[in-house]
Amino acid sequence: MGSTRGLYFGRTSPPPVEHGGRLPVALAIPGDKGPALSTLGWQAVYRLLAAEADLSVERFFLGRGHETPLSEERKASLSSFPVLALSVSFEEDVLRLLRALKAAGIPRLRSERPDPPLILAGGPLCFLNPAPLAPFCDLIWVGEAEAGFTDLLRELKGHLFAGGDPQDFLAAAADRPGVYVPGRTRAPAPRVVAGDGGPLLAAPAFSCFTGPEAVFKDALLLEVNRGCPYGCRFCAAGYIYRPPRHAALADLKAIVEETRPPKVGLVGTALTDWPDLLPFLRWLHERKLKFSLSSLRADGLTEELLAFLRVCGVRTVTLALEAPSRRLRQAASKKLDEQDFLDAVTRCAAHGVNHLRVYCIIGWPGETEADYEELSGFLAEIDAARSRGQVRKKEFMRMTLGVSCLVPKPWTPFQWAPMASEEYLDDALRRVKAMLKPYKGFALSGDDAFLARVQGLISRGGEDVAGLLLLAADNGGWKKGLALWDGDMSAVLDHERGKDEAFPWEVVDLGVRREHLWREWERSKLAKPSPGCPPAGCAACGICGVGPRRA
Repeated sequence: MGSTRGLYFGRTSPPPVEHGGRLPVALAIPGDKGPALSTLGWQAVYRLLAAEADLSVERFFLGRGHETPLSEERKASLSSFPVLALSVSFEEDVLRLLRALKAAGIPRLRSERPDPPLILAGGPLCFLNPAPLAPFCDLIWVGEAEAGFTDLLRELKGHLFAGGDPQDFLAAAADRPGVYVPGRTRAPAPRVVAGDGGPLLAAPAFSCFTGPEAVFKDALLLEVNRGCPYGCRFCAAGYIYRPPRHAALADLKAIVEETRPPKVGLVGTALTDWPDLLPFLRWLHERKLKFSLSSLRADGLTEELLAFLRVCGVRTVTLALEAPSRRLRQAASKKLDEQDFLDAVTRCAAHGVNHLRVYCIIGWPGETEADYEELSGFLAEIDAARSRGQVRKKEFMRMTLGVSCLVPKPWTPFQWAPMASEEYLDDALRRVKAMLKPYKGFALSGDDAFLARVQGLISRGGEDVAGLLLLAADNGGWKKGLALWDGDMSAVLDHERGKDEAFPWEVVDLGVRREHLWREWERSKLAKPSPGCPPAGCAACGICGVGPRRA
């Protein structure tokens, strides 16, 4: 199906684009096709690149990474492309990427790859900490793809087609905004942001492909907002996507009218902050379009919104509690009123929601027995709130407590924090599981503490972590890789960092001042929350450094 805004193929695949006169680009995403079809970021990049007349783009789904990668369009080999563009969203993705390169016969280390293919990487992991990826990549894109990535590839095409040396291109591009060339970029690479950084998204992202294989079956994914104004100290998304921006209602309506999808999935970090959320949902409902929502804030789940969701058949709602106690939520600067949360639980039960998901994080710096005792008491209050709203037995509301382990992330105030040990996290998870036993219909979904620690190591480590990545990719996974690695996970994760300690991720500059992050880290120790981003945007603030600085 065509679209004046670019490309939307629905269930069909795009026809192969001839390479003649175009630069062939392999766009690769780790994982199987199903999850990829429900991942918005790489599809937004595909849309940008496939609309470019100078490029011929083919998609690669890398699965577990052991199989020889072939493109979706022509079943072409990954090794036949002069440019590989890798989408890297999560730390666990890296093993699939390395295995796929090996299966394709492509040298994985940059130092062993003097000739093409050039490997370019982008995505959230490249915002956070490109250091562990640096030994494998020729160029890392730092920022939002809409802010010039196609221009970069167009220039690369002109350079290569004129007979230029790829290394000369890398040298020339090394100091431009949004570009980090390992070994060549001299100053921290500044992140680039689409549009003028104002309150509205210049062009909301939307997916290219739907289908029955997708996790969100047949759903067109629509970006409602990017970034988050609340400034929770543990949340990387609230910092790497600053300033927070909303989509324009007219833009989203136009996308739906052009693509005419069977379903719509709304994507964003703060859906209920979008003032046009309910009008847009009513507009979709009038057109008999089903929709799904990501996590909602308890204070945004109004009676009116919930009643409408129930009319539309939405039966599952997700709320974030975040931390076991009020003190820890204040330390995290989570703006949550406990009564608002309990009221939301009661409303969900009253409106016939049959499954309520609640998310909580364990392993906070300085957490104590008292915090878990408070959680135990609050779970009883949640159960009581559910009972207050339950009017019909046949509409009993199941509840799932999803417990994840805190991974202190770069570019957040918690970048100085130690990470809890695997033993501590496992014990805390067992304690929470025991708390749920008295309550009917309350299940637990818990993180793997070992994998959370691995995630922490990759997100906070330096270039030496690349050795672990290769060992894990080649020897059956993380545990065997760690047994063979001569590095020390504990040295990276288990101590509080010093105020002036240099971090490996500071080869990039996301715009948030280090002094601001340190000040927030100090306030977290005092359990003092801070205001979030003002509605008027960066021009009215400038505190963190992303917008105009105050005099």
